Amino acid sequence: MIEIYAIGIPEKNIQLKYFNECLQYVDKQKQVEIKRYVRHEDAQRVLMADILIRTIICGKLKIKNKEISFGSNEYGKPFLIGAENFHFNNSHSGEWVVCAIDDLPIGIDVEMIQSIDFDIAERFFSKEEYKDFLSKDESEKLPYFYDLWTLKESYIKAVGKGLSIPLDTFSIRVCDDGIKFKTKNEFKDCFFRQYNIDGSYKLAVCAGSGIFPENIIMKSCDEVCREIIKESEG
Repeated sequence: MIEIYAIGIPEKNIQLKYFNECLQYVDKQKQVEIKRYVRHEDAQRVLMADILIRTIICGKLKIKNKEISFGSNEYGKPFLIGAENFHFNNSHSGEWVVCAIDDLPIGIDVEMIQSIDFDIAERFFSKEEYKDFLSKDESEKLPYFYDLWTLKESYIKAVGKGLSIPLDTFSIRVCDDGIKFKTKNEFKDCFFRQYNIDGSYKLAVCAGSGIFPENIIMKSCDEVCREIIKESEG
């Protein structure tokens, strides 16, 4: 069953004591990656995404954090070693870290809505998508761009082959009666859903199952940090 989680990172960064303590509970390679970030905001988003999925795995699969081992496919999509029927994906942007889990392939994407050069749409959208985009009123173009972008990213992430699948090889349309999807790619039996997480963000999920939850499971930074500390030291 699909579950979607979200952590809202406040404007004031998570307490430094939690950051430093939680850092020791991710694997060494992830620690090195996190320490390379110049901006602390970027480092804490990556850390919280890793800690979030670890707490989920510990709770759902009854695995100790120290026993969790991640691998990645040839395209870089991570997976949990030894759990073929457990699929997960995470995303982060601005003040949000999100994660989706299921027993079938799943992808999630969250993006902060901010001004962009609309030429990007012509370069990365399919012809049908770009036509739909151009038909929107000026006030609708920016939010619709992010509707399409997050939906397309969620599909790419669910497939797990990165941009080896060009973004213009499938088309998505957001209509009043739902999300329309068309592709000639092998991965076509999938479903989409959008969630309202914040008025300044767009969030989309693509899954092999069409049974989506109505609500997102909200977590705080402190709550997730305390969970991993308690589990790891218990």
